Amino acid sequence: MSRMLRKVLFVITAALLLAGGANAQSSYDLRSPNNKVEVKIRTANGVRYDVLLNGRAVLQDCTLSLDVDHKKFGVQAKVLKHKESSHDEVLEPVVRQKFAKIRDNYKELHLDMDGGYAVTFRAYNEGVGYRLETSLPQSEVKIYGEEMNLNFTSNDIVFYPEEESFMSHNERKYLPRRLADIHPEYIATLPAVVDVGEGAKVAVAESDVEEYPGLWLRGTNGNGLAGTFPPYPLKEHLEHDRDLHVVESADYIAITKGTRTFPWRVIGVAEKDADLLTNQLTYLLAKPSQVQDTSWIKPGKVAWDWWNDWNVYNVAFKAGVNTETYKYYVDFAAKYGIPYIILDEGWYRNGDVLDVVPALNMEELTRYAKQKNVGVILWVLWNKLDDQLEKALDQYAKWGIKGVKVDFMQRSDQLLINYYHKVSRETAKRKMLVDFHGDQKPATMTRTWPNLISTEGVRGMEWSKWSAETDPDHDVTLPFTRMFLGPMDYTPGAMINAQKSSFKAIGSRPMSQGTRCHQLAMYVVFESPLQMLSDSPSNYLREPEVMEFLAPVPSVWDETKVLDAQIAEYVAVARRNGKDWYVGAMTNWSPRELEIDFSFLPEGNFTLQAYQDGVNADRMGSDFIWSKRQVNRETKMKIKLAPGGGWAGRITQ
Repeated sequence: MSRMLRKVLFVITAALLLAGGANAQSSYDLRSPNNKVEVKIRTANGVRYDVLLNGRAVLQDCTLSLDVDHKKFGVQAKVLKHKESSHDEVLEPVVRQKFAKIRDNYKELHLDMDGGYAVTFRAYNEGVGYRLETSLPQSEVKIYGEEMNLNFTSNDIVFYPEEESFMSHNERKYLPRRLADIHPEYIATLPAVVDVGEGAKVAVAESDVEEYPGLWLRGTNGNGLAGTFPPYPLKEHLEHDRDLHVVESADYIAITKGTRTFPWRVIGVAEKDADLLTNQLTYLLAKPSQVQDTSWIKPGKVAWDWWNDWNVYNVAFKAGVNTETYKYYVDFAAKYGIPYIILDEGWYRNGDVLDVVPALNMEELTRYAKQKNVGVILWVLWNKLDDQLEKALDQYAKWGIKGVKVDFMQRSDQLLINYYHKVSRETAKRKMLVDFHGDQKPATMTRTWPNLISTEGVRGMEWSKWSAETDPDHDVTLPFTRMFLGPMDYTPGAMINAQKSSFKAIGSRPMSQGTRCHQLAMYVVFESPLQMLSDSPSNYLREPEVMEFLAPVPSVWDETKVLDAQIAEYVAVARRNGKDWYVGAMTNWSPRELEIDFSFLPEGNFTLQAYQDGVNADRMGSDFIWSKRQVNRETKMKIKLAPGGGWAGRITQ
C-alpha cells in the first residue's frame, strides 16, 4: 500500500469516526419515570423532536427556535455538552387546587449549544416540557420571534378556542375541528386539546411566563399547530373607559435580558380523558412561590352582586350599590360561614378607584364586615388601578380590604404579562388576594403567586345574561380544556334554572341553562379557590336545602378522583377536603345514566346527602330531589341525569 493511499484511508477513517461521534451526540432519548412518555431529540438539522406515548408517536419532527436580535438560535444546532438528570420530590401547594401533595417527578436533558444558548427538555408521566435559555453578553436584547411547530401524526380532531384577534377576554368555546381545517390566520388561545387516538389526548399550554408575551396558537394548513405571539406594543388608544387597544406595534415580541430562561412550552399527555382533570404539568413547571409568608392566604367562597343585578328582596331598603345592600350581603355570608363578599362595578365613580359613590360608606361597611368575620373584595378596572396602584392599594389596606378583582385587561403582550406580575407582587405585599378577569394567562401563575387566588379567561355563567352561549355542552368541555391551565372563575350558583326550550337571556333577572343539580355539581367539578355564589342572597335564603350543600362545600381540595369522564359529554368527580368527600356529576344536553362507585372511600360507614335531578327536571330545570342514605366503599349507585343535568353529593362520617 502506498504512503499516499494510507494517508487517504487515515483521513477517511478519521472523518468517519468524527461523523460517527457527532451523530451519536446529536440524537437523545428521554423517557418519563414510568417509561410511558418518550421524547426523541435530534440536533443534526436544527433542534427537532418526537413525542411518543407507549411507543406510539403522537408528535413527529417538531421544531423550535428563538430569534434574538435577528440571530436564530436552534436552526443550526451544535451541542457542546449535554447533561441528563432526574428529580423526584413532593410539593405541598399553598393553595390546594386539586391535591394537598403533588409529586414533582421527571427526567431532564439539558443541551448546551454553541452560540450562547441552551435547550432543556423534561419528560414527566404527565407529558413533556421544553424551554430555551440564553447566556449572552448584552444586558438587553429584542426577541423577534419564537418558533414552536407541533406536527401531529395524522389529521386529528382538536378542541380549538379560536379567537378573532390578540385583543380578547379569552372567553371562547372549545369546538372540535380537524387540524388541517385550521388555516394559519385562525389564531387561538390556550389550551388546544388534541385527540391523538386510542383515547389519548395532548394538551398544548405554557408555564413560567415572565417578561415575555403569552403563547397563542395558529393553524398550519396541515396536521399541526404553531406558536404565535402578540407583538410588543408601541402605541395604545383607550376606547370607552376600559378597552386599551394596541394601535401600533413593533416588529419584535419582547425586550428582555440577554441572559435568562424563557417560558416552558407544555405538551400535556393523557392516556384517557379523565387524566386531563388531574394533570398538573402547568403547575409543576411554574416558578415556585414568590410570597414568603403565605399564612394569611385564605381560599373560600364569595357572595357576588353583579350577576344577580343586586336583586335582593323582602327588605326595607332600596337595593343597589349602597351600604344597606352590602350589609345584607355581609349578613348572608356570615349566616352561612362564607368568608367574602365582592363589590363589583359601580362602587367607585369618575374612573377613580378611590372615589367611593356617595351611597356607600366604605369605612362603615368594612367595619361591619369585620365584626361579622366577612372579608370585602373590590372590583376595579385594570388601567384605572394602574393609574394609582400603590396609593389605591395602600388605601384599601387601611379599609381592611381582603382582595381585588381586576378586570378588562384583554391582552397578553409583554406589557400586560408584566402587569399581572406587578399587581400580584404589590397585593401580596399588602396581604391581599387578587382575582384576574379579562384574560386567561394569569391562570398559569398561581404557583408563583399563591395570592393570585383565581382567574377568569373562561366563557362563564355571566354570558347567560345576554346569550345562550353558555350551555351544558360547553360546561362539560371546560374541565378537560380551560381547566388544564389552572383555576377558572366560571361563577356558578344560579337558582333559576332552565331547559333549552325555556331559557331566555335576561340581564336583570338571569337564569342558567341546565338543571339545578348541574349548577351544584359545578362546585365540585370546577376548580376555583375563590368560588363565587353568583345568585342573590335572597334566592339562597329561600332554599335552605340547597344551602346545606353550598354552605359547607369547600373551594380547595386534598384529593381528587375522576370517576368517569368523556370530553364534551359528561364528567363525574369525587374530591376530599379533610374527612369529608364531595361528588359532582354533569352531563351535556343528552340525558344519561351513570354509575357512581364509592370505592374511593376509606373503610367505615358514611352518610351521603345527595341532590339529584327531579323527575320533571327535563321540563323545569329547578326540579331536584334531596335525600340522605348510608354508603360505604362497597356501594355502587346508578344515577340518572336529565338533559343538561347533574348530581351532587356530600359524604360525611
